[in-house]
Amino acid sequence: MNLSQRVAAFVKLGDSIQEMDHEIKEELFWRAQNENNWFTEESISSALDGLAYMVQEKNLNKWLSFYDIPQKSNVKSIGILMAGNIPLVGFHDFLTVLISGNKACIKLSSSDSILMNWVFKKLVEIEPLFEPFIEVEEMLKGKDAYIATGSDNSSRYFNYYFGKYPSVIRQNRTSVAILSGNENVEDLVSLGLDIFKYFGLGCRNVSKVYIKTEVQLQDLLGALEIYSFVGNHHKYRNNYDYNKSIYLVNSEKHLDNGFLLVKESSDLVSPISVLYYEKYDSKEELKNKLESQKNKIQCIVSDTNYWTDAISFGNAQNPEPWEYADQVDTLKFLIELN
Repeated sequence: MNLSQRVAAFVKLGDSIQEMDHEIKEELFWRAQNENNWFTEESISSALDGLAYMVQEKNLNKWLSFYDIPQKSNVKSIGILMAGNIPLVGFHDFLTVLISGNKACIKLSSSDSILMNWVFKKLVEIEPLFEPFIEVEEMLKGKDAYIATGSDNSSRYFNYYFGKYPSVIRQNRTSVAILSGNENVEDLVSLGLDIFKYFGLGCRNVSKVYIKTEVQLQDLLGALEIYSFVGNHHKYRNNYDYNKSIYLVNSEKHLDNGFLLVKESSDLVSPISVLYYEKYDSKEELKNKLESQKNKIQCIVSDTNYWTDAISFGNAQNPEPWEYADQVDTLKFLIELN
């Protein structure tokens, strides 16, 4: 199977997702929600839309134009240990391995097996030649290379077992937003997508905002009222109630709009239902601070005219194929294995 055939199959996969029958979609969503209560209908729909966008022909062609992908004469078996924090979070690694012409040997997360298995099956229906290149396994032993995504703790485990092989091993990351003070209501409402989509469980979710004055927080909380529905989700509500009780018992200063707690902190990663904030005086000072923490930051969200290389408000969870997790170019890594 050559590169153009592989690309065509993924393009058709995206088309089939967009054209999915209502009854099939309803059953798939129901099964996925039963497996993981964080996976709401809205979350799954958003993830599928993002997948379909990623594999549009124009996006795949633009991504692949950056590389010279040789016709494979020596197929490598690549072990992929997938996370399951948000729906279909492991898809990009799967896509990259198959597009590179290698075999994907996958250890699925128990939190996201229904959706990923559906994608595997659908892709093989579209292009049967992919079947020998996709294998779901419980134990990934003796592979040529590994791609593993997990927490800081699990990354130590991954390094111990897979460090002697060529590998990409990811740790915890989060995303931050920078407010200039000139944002309008539309900007702040869009930022809410970056905060609340997938209930804040993804590494591309904003867990902290940098502000110039605390007055900005009142504007932000007002704009975020439109997302009050997240407080109706029982798991999110449990987190909110727990964190609120801790802050109240410990008399910790915070803001509360009924479904989101906002607290000043120098930390980057906030608990679910909590948004941290920190004040900054100058862009130069903040750039230096973020540079020192770059290994923990996945995305910076801001007005793109205000902050260089920022992602615009509302788009943190809409990555392009060439926007890699942890800024590690996995396709380059796979091409260079030979």
